[in-house]
Amino acid sequence: MLTVAEFDILAERVNNWKRWGAEDQRGTLNFLTPDVVRRGTASVLTGETFSLAMSLSLNGPQNGTGVPGRINPVRTMLAVNTPMADSPDACAYSDDIVVTPTQAATHWDALSHCSHRGVMYNGVPADAVDASGATRLGIETAGTIVSRGVLLDVARHQGVDRLPGRFAVTRAVLEAVEEAQGVRVEEGDIVLVRTGQVSYFLAGDVPGYRRPVPALDHDAPLFFHERRAAAAAIDNMPMELLPSNVEDLMLPVHVLCLVMMGMIQGQNWVLEDLAAACATDRRYTFLLHATPERFLHSTGGLVHPVAIR
Repeated sequence: MLTVAEFDILAERVNNWKRWGAEDQRGTLNFLTPDVVRRGTASVLTGETFSLAMSLSLNGPQNGTGVPGRINPVRTMLAVNTPMADSPDACAYSDDIVVTPTQAATHWDALSHCSHRGVMYNGVPADAVDASGATRLGIETAGTIVSRGVLLDVARHQGVDRLPGRFAVTRAVLEAVEEAQGVRVEEGDIVLVRTGQVSYFLAGDVPGYRRPVPALDHDAPLFFHERRAAAAAIDNMPMELLPSNVEDLMLPVHVLCLVMMGMIQGQNWVLEDLAAACATDRRYTFLLHATPERFLHSTGGLVHPVAIR
């Protein structure tokens, strides 16, 4: 168990405040240069494409209790085959409306999603988020997200389809998987961590998906920081161990990634098909497009990531 004092030392080690200037709102996404994108395109050999997103529906992973009020998307019809005019030849139209949390299914956490001791990334005061939304560090500041993706298949490295509950994905574990796969995360890469947990959800077992999960431990952000990763995502809901291994602190990985590093993080990503393909030919890099919807002033962004191999 890490003490708060030890956590503060860890937080200082990954601190990126003012690295890209006092007014920066993109954090580690600044690593996404044209050279990084070109490196990503060089990973495309077969042209296979993989959707990494959950479907949006009432059958999603949320139940309104884990994060109070965070429900699954509600979709209903505004119009059903409604004629545009009185003429029998008139076109008829149908329209839908959706009400959804921006972090309901597959999503990115914006840098405004989390504060610690009254501040967010780059020292932005926590009250920059108010009833109108995130006046700074909203998801729209992420811009376009295209890079080389790197899958670190922790479950397969452990010889299982799905890691056991509360398996700690530490910095050492990520380094071991990287070495075993023969791939190295480089500056600007987006790291996708597979635990296999999403297989519960894909099988229709939402309670199983939500039970204590394998996830990142508090020192995993050191790996992302040292490799200068642009972002990281995982195939579970909380991203990190719950409860944490830091005394008196919930969500230490959120604090380290979002607040200290300025690195957005993704949850509820579907990595099973991509992982199977990567294991077949042992190519764990690919072009990844993962631009969130530009909901202005939002603390999170729905995203439909696509990996291209």
